[in-house]
Amino acid sequence: MTSTLRSIFTCVFFIIFFSTSTYAQPKKGQFITVSAGLGLSALDYEDDAALTGHGFYVHGEYVYGITKWFGLRPYAAIIITSPDKNGNQPGQPTYQISSKALMIGGKARICAPIPWIAPFFEVGLGASVGKFETITPTSNLEKSGILPHVPVTIGLALGPKHNVELAFSYYYHSSVDQMCGAVEAGFTFPLD
Repeated sequence: MTSTLRSIFTCVFFIIFFSTSTYAQPKKGQFITVSAGLGLSALDYEDDAALTGHGFYVHGEYVYGITKWFGLRPYAAIIITSPDKNGNQPGQPTYQISSKALMIGGKARICAPIPWIAPFFEVGLGASVGKFETITPTSNLEKSGILPHVPVTIGLALGPKHNVELAFSYYYHSSVDQMCGAVEAGFTFPLD
């Protein structure tokens, strides 16, 4: 009896909760998302040298929502991180990791269009223009120019119109053995 009532209550709750019309993807061509946050550079593999770099991150994207749950997002982002001074001893080699780059590309977003809180996941391809340094006990990579990256983002779109976003964004740069990313907060606003 209790499990039957629980099942009925759960079904009714989800029917009412999901029956409202919400958009976790704004309408086609009418929105821009701007976000900023704390930038981070780190090794993309486990190493004894726990190296990180911290700095600033800013991101903008044009939103092309195809359905409520799927959209395409061309983006541009800037990350500037400086190496942390942790672990470097006087008289020892200096190990560091840093990123200074403009990143452009495209992402696809899959989201759950739930009222007030819409979790999302994004993945795509892009190119980074800038300078990357990864100096560790096992590698000495300093590259400037254009490098490919793979962006991955997980986050939440919040509010009745899902116009506030909180996210963790990562950009994997395999050619320099590092990933850079951010803890970011953003806002989506209409163009008209």
